[in-house]
Amino acid sequence: MSDSENLTASSASTAPPPTPSPSAWSVSTAVAGLIVVIVSYAGPMAVVFTAAEAARLSDARLESWVWAISIGSGLTCVLLSLAYRVPVVTAWSTPGAALLVTALTDHPYDQAVGAYLVAAALTVLVGATGLFGTVMRLLPQPVAAAMLAGILVKFGIDLFTATEDAPALVALMLAAYVVGRRFAPRWATAWALLAGVGWTLLTGDVSFGGVHPDVARPVFTAPAFSWDAVVGLGLPLFLVTMASQNAPGIAVLSAAGYRMDAARSGRTVTTTGLASAALAPVGAHAINLAAITAAICTGREAHPDPDKRYAAGVVAGVCYLLVGVFGTTFIAVFTALPTELVAAIAGIALLGALGGALAAATGEEAHRDGALVTFLMTASGVELWGVGSACWGLVVGVATHLALSRRGSERG
Repeated sequence: MSDSENLTASSASTAPPPTPSPSAWSVSTAVAGLIVVIVSYAGPMAVVFTAAEAARLSDARLESWVWAISIGSGLTCVLLSLAYRVPVVTAWSTPGAALLVTALTDHPYDQAVGAYLVAAALTVLVGATGLFGTVMRLLPQPVAAAMLAGILVKFGIDLFTATEDAPALVALMLAAYVVGRRFAPRWATAWALLAGVGWTLLTGDVSFGGVHPDVARPVFTAPAFSWDAVVGLGLPLFLVTMASQNAPGIAVLSAAGYRMDAARSGRTVTTTGLASAALAPVGAHAINLAAITAAICTGREAHPDPDKRYAAGVVAGVCYLLVGVFGTTFIAVFTALPTELVAAIAGIALLGALGGALAAATGEEAHRDGALVTFLMTASGVELWGVGSACWGLVVGVATHLALSRRGSERG
């Protein structure tokens, strides 16, 4: 029986989560968790800094913001991954942070914190009532897989566009990955990462001179509530987080074969909403399920046994917590890495997930049209009325799927 068949059989059962196993903790799971954190801080964190600069937040509040989203992501990663024995990866809302680049200039910071709380309360409500999980359960799996492929394809392309500025680095990392896949598939991504870091250190393309030890300190801000902030910031933050982060996050786990039924999906989303609410007064705008980085932990590269890949989610959570405790120290380290190295390792780490998603999306001819529409719409990156392409990919893909399914049934 294949890896995917084993996973489907295991995940579809109603048995309790697998018992923790020492063999789940391996080099490959540790590397997968570490890559999650590198990708998270070397890229999306820049959006947070941009929003803080636009709002002219003090250094203390920026540090508190980083502390809050790191601690929230770390705690939820660890707790959810251990609770379900599934590689549940959480993060902060990158689309939400992008929204704040302009919103924080229009609303006082204490009113923004109030809006964060409103968005978190709505997230808890949607998760606790089971509405979110029910919708995800009804989502056709080829469409969900196509959306995942549409999200990941950009990273696959970025792997090769990075060769324009760093051809030797990317070529070395790709070679290390291919050799690893040939002789030691479990450690292929680790070899690619080591090769990239080693080359960067040898060529002097990275400098850690500006890195200094520092412990972060949260700063409390009493929330204030205004209609303008709730409507202009709270509701959009809730919508973009659910549509662009939580829905793809559940889809990633489902497409990988993990059982994410209505009840489990609802509890997972509720947990992230509660974390967001608890940490909003110290700066967390939204904690949510991750999609792109989650795919790093759900593939065979993380661990050959699907039931043991949860360890990668736990490792990612622990790394998040370390970054939160030491504040900007680790962020300075991550952001010091060349962008080409980050792009290359993200693309390499997601090759398996991308291939699996494409196969699942196009495997059944009856569902292929809806899946292709979803894939293309998601990959386009278009944003309409503040909602990202992942959500629109689901909308047009499901609509196409339903229309063609109805036509088929009428002919039959």
